[in-house]
Amino acid sequence: MPLGPLKQRLVLAMLLSRPNRPVSSGLLTEVVWQDEPPRTARKNLQVYVSALRKLLGGRGDGEGGADGAGDGARIVHDCGGYRLHLERSELDALHFQDLAQAGRAARSAGELDSAADLLRRALDLWRGEPFADLRSSPLVRAAAEQLEERRLGGYEDWAEAELGRGGIAASVAEAVGDLIEQHPLRERLQAARMNALHLMGRQSEALSGYDRYRQLLARELGLAPSPALETQYRSILTAGRSGPAAGAGGAAAGPARTVLPPDTADFTGRAEQLRELTDVLGGGGRVAVLVGPTGIGKTALAVRVAHLLRAEFPDGRLLVRSRAADGSPRPWEAVLADLGRLAGLVDRPAEDPCRALGRWHGWLADRRVLLVLDDAPDEAVIRVLLPAGGSSAAVVTSRAQLAGLAPVHRVEPPPYSPAEALELLGRIIGRRRLEGDRAAAEEIVAASGMLPLAVRASGLKLAVLRHLPLREYAARLADPRMVLDELAAGDVAVRPRLALGWRDLTPAHRTALLRLGQLPLARPFTLAEAAAALGCGEDSALRALEALIATGVVTSPLDEVTAHRAVYALPRLVQLYARERAPQGPPPSAGPPRRATRGPSVRWPAGARA
Repeated sequence: MPLGPLKQRLVLAMLLSRPNRPVSSGLLTEVVWQDEPPRTARKNLQVYVSALRKLLGGRGDGEGGADGAGDGARIVHDCGGYRLHLERSELDALHFQDLAQAGRAARSAGELDSAADLLRRALDLWRGEPFADLRSSPLVRAAAEQLEERRLGGYEDWAEAELGRGGIAASVAEAVGDLIEQHPLRERLQAARMNALHLMGRQSEALSGYDRYRQLLARELGLAPSPALETQYRSILTAGRSGPAAGAGGAAAGPARTVLPPDTADFTGRAEQLRELTDVLGGGGRVAVLVGPTGIGKTALAVRVAHLLRAEFPDGRLLVRSRAADGSPRPWEAVLADLGRLAGLVDRPAEDPCRALGRWHGWLADRRVLLVLDDAPDEAVIRVLLPAGGSSAAVVTSRAQLAGLAPVHRVEPPPYSPAEALELLGRIIGRRRLEGDRAAAEEIVAASGMLPLAVRASGLKLAVLRHLPLREYAARLADPRMVLDELAAGDVAVRPRLALGWRDLTPAHRTALLRLGQLPLARPFTLAEAAAALGCGEDSALRALEALIATGVVTSPLDEVTAHRAVYALPRLVQLYARERAPQGPPPSAGPPRRATRGPSVRWPAGARA
């Protein structure tokens, strides 16, 4: 299709890079004219959008009215900008994302054949370089680089799944070898190529590839390869051609049945929680529960603990996901089937679940195994799978408090301290760049709410956009309306994680969260302030807050509790998401107004520790 002049194509490119989300007129102006917009910029934008509406047509029978607000309009005016409506099947980028996520979920479940096929289908959607003729605009170039980052991640996942299922090593070596020439610092690509060469009997090439990568990493970034890659190198060095080496992201061979993601090479902080968890689980504690809001780093912490406790659990460490790829809870029978396959039990699809559960507990009772049950939606999915006796143990992660699991050792990781957040950011973007504008770096981690996921997303984005000054990125994050757009780097993004948490809430909880989201940003609030925001009495407000605490949406910071009152808080990014979801005008009332009642001087929320 003839897409029109350059400026019109730039507008379309930005709308396509943010499908189904409003793109402000200011951002579109910056995309088209950068720092020198003409006085007629607003009118020119309207002309380009009008032409694009005619070009793209509508979603239904009509194209909408003159303002593009009709039911069938593809591009509508929204929130001071424009929104391009697309179904997921209509945009290759969205279709790729869906296939890649399904492939990763299948791989996590041990279904390597399905994973490799799904990821290969996702990669087959790519044709050439995205936005190849539009990269004169820095913002479009950044969007293109994000797409490229997703593609590289897809290749890494596919290569690991393909080798894991016993695929053709030569095809993997060729595919990732071409990518390594363009992206020599991608460690997972290097690991996959090393493993493929080893499987092909080309051990010396695999070892020399590691040595070149080690020298390049030291020369360019002053870093050493991750412990996972170093372990793979030593495995290839000593294994000869006895079989595949345990690579980054792969499962270790041997009598211990270990299926874990690779340890995070730049894992930062959490010294107190690591010490607590290793003492409890290594000392005979049966179950530890890691709870906290989205992005707090529960899974990374659980995986780090599992790697540290290798000697204490010689019969294996197994991680399974408690949710499907779309975030919906999986029945315990499905999770049990995954555990049975990972444990090497005979696969009997038609077996009665109760009998399968008995075999699972019998297998656990005779072994010392550590389970990592990730992202538990509720107690029911988890309770029946936990070790019932013997020396095995489990780590459970969840956004919800899982108050019904008892007795367990409960750990609630706090947000990063400023020093920890800056340390992680510096490890990703380089200390020299961080110290070059430390004040801007401090603003970036503050805008990220000190959440590890958000700090990592910021760092990965800055690592790719090396031309982007920290001060300019900090200025982008200073606008609360843009924060969730900016905290995304490939598939490391905050908004999709928050969306999963939102979907878990009941309508009543959502309404309460929408109203609490209108309170001052990132400031603790009292019960009285919550009651005023919710439009109800303090008794009803207290019950609503306790329900939201149970879901992991609201917290009660212990260091803010005084002798006279308890206070509550919404994590900064959760509050921004709630504001984003709020309809025009005030949300519906959370309940009929009730006369405020006076209670005891201290109100302790459920789960708070005195």
